[in-house]
Amino acid sequence: MFHAPHELQRAPLPEAARESEPVPATPPKPGAAAARRRDAYFDNAKYLAIVLVAVAHAWEPVMDGSRATRALYMLVYTFHMPAFIIISGYFSRSFEARPHQLKRLVSGVVVPYLVFEAAYTLFKRWADDDPDYPFSLTDPLYLTWFLIALFVWRLSTPLWRSLRYPLPVALLLASLASLTPGIGQDLDLQRIFQFLPFFVLGLSMKPEHFQMLRRRKVRLLALPVVTAAVVFTYWVAPHLRMGWFYRSTSAEELDAPWWAGPIMTLGLFGCALVLTAAFLAWVPSRRTWFTVLGAGTICGYLLHGFLVKSLEYLGLVAQHPWLAEPAGEIAVTLAAAAAVTLFCTPPVRKALRIVTEPDVSWAFRRNVSQLAAPATGAPSRTSR
Repeated sequence: MFHAPHELQRAPLPEAARESEPVPATPPKPGAAAARRRDAYFDNAKYLAIVLVAVAHAWEPVMDGSRATRALYMLVYTFHMPAFIIISGYFSRSFEARPHQLKRLVSGVVVPYLVFEAAYTLFKRWADDDPDYPFSLTDPLYLTWFLIALFVWRLSTPLWRSLRYPLPVALLLASLASLTPGIGQDLDLQRIFQFLPFFVLGLSMKPEHFQMLRRRKVRLLALPVVTAAVVFTYWVAPHLRMGWFYRSTSAEELDAPWWAGPIMTLGLFGCALVLTAAFLAWVPSRRTWFTVLGAGTICGYLLHGFLVKSLEYLGLVAQHPWLAEPAGEIAVTLAAAAAVTLFCTPPVRKALRIVTEPDVSWAFRRNVSQLAAPATGAPSRTSR
């Protein structure tokens, strides 16, 4: 990470590093290169976002009967994944489907998806006493949907980067998806389409946009905005169905009129942008004790689901009703935050590297870039 400048002299956030940047001939000291490449601000944002993801998931089994917890759950669900997806889109700007980028896409997204899709299926069979629950590569189980969505989004990056008006097109597709029942299971296409605008927005963002959010006026404005959002969410919590926030079903499947789909899609998109801006405005740009954890958020994301699903599959809330009381909800919140923090630590990341960052060089041709070169027997224009 770079050294954080003085509060009143913040340097502009650097451009997302292109994967084609040359590697120095002489490697620096261990950790020094990574420290220079990584941006503390985005590592902080990813860690804080993944904590919100884990905490919100942990509230699901214990929030019944608590209006306040349901309201906080709705509030967090409005922006926690959009914030994560926007950052993912921002760091996908240089993706051009070059061979080494495709190899990293397979090792960092496809392999973890296959491994954890199988792991969550086996866990459900055991913990939920459902030995016949089927394996499926096209119907993502629980939180593995994000990996398959990221794979599709990143592959489509060159297309979105070439369009003149990518965000309106993405919003149109999201709105149309909300009118299309029956596409939710195959590759979780409903979520892929409905969350797509956030990824496309990230592709369109520049460092100065994030720097603008760090202005003092924006940070101060974020406080009444969040306060108003808390009050509004508490008011609507008993009346609004949670399915809208999951973005995994159409309006018809939520027993709503067809025109409600596009309206809710655009409305939730606007709310998510406002709350994401408020969240990012208060993310520290300097190095903190949790900055290093930002590099391990994929581990925190994939592992915390086993703990959350244990509450459901093993019936722990029914066995311990106090977990659904205020003291229990606080305990669940702290436990989820502590667990996902542990899962993001460097030792856990190192232990899981075999499945989250595996070496898949053996599966790819060497000198693949030469496959498109003209045959050696054919004379080139310059050789004539």
